[in-house]
Amino acid sequence: WDKYHVRAVIGLFQFFIGLLLIFILLLIAGILGAVGEKKSQVWVKESLAKLLPLSDQKSEVQTDLQKLEVEAKCCGLINGPSDWGSTVPSSCDCVDTAQACQSANGRQVYSTPCVKFVTSFMEKNAIIALGIAFGIAVLMVRIQKFNLYNKASIDTLYYTQQSLY
Repeated sequence: WDKYHVRAVIGLFQFFIGLLLIFILLLIAGILGAVGEKKSQVWVKESLAKLLPLSDQKSEVQTDLQKLEVEAKCCGLINGPSDWGSTVPSSCDCVDTAQACQSANGRQVYSTPCVKFVTSFMEKNAIIALGIAFGIAVLMVRIQKFNLYNKASIDTLYYTQQSLY
């Protein structure tokens, strides 16, 4: 074996080890993400519960939440309109009769809390992220096969050259 052959083999081996480590990390992250879905939902609910009652929050937080309520056609965070206390904002007004509504302060408001929208949004994005991670893992396995093929090619080339001399 000459020094070029040794360098090529060492380089391919280092590349193999690097991709193997990344593959294992992606696999672990994917498994933890798939298994930890319920834990993340509990964490979201606990985090949002700290914001209650919503009427005591800063005006910026209330404005952002009201924008979410209009977009998601929901009201409140966890318990529905009661999260706002006695004054339910107009962002909760039920303008889409196909959605679940209830009466509050003489008005029809959405009864679905926004936590369902938030957790659903997180689940959809988690599925996409897991799909990308597993896609990358499959691609890495294909690269590893190519890597091993190149090592075999280098060995064949080396031994062919040795037999010519």
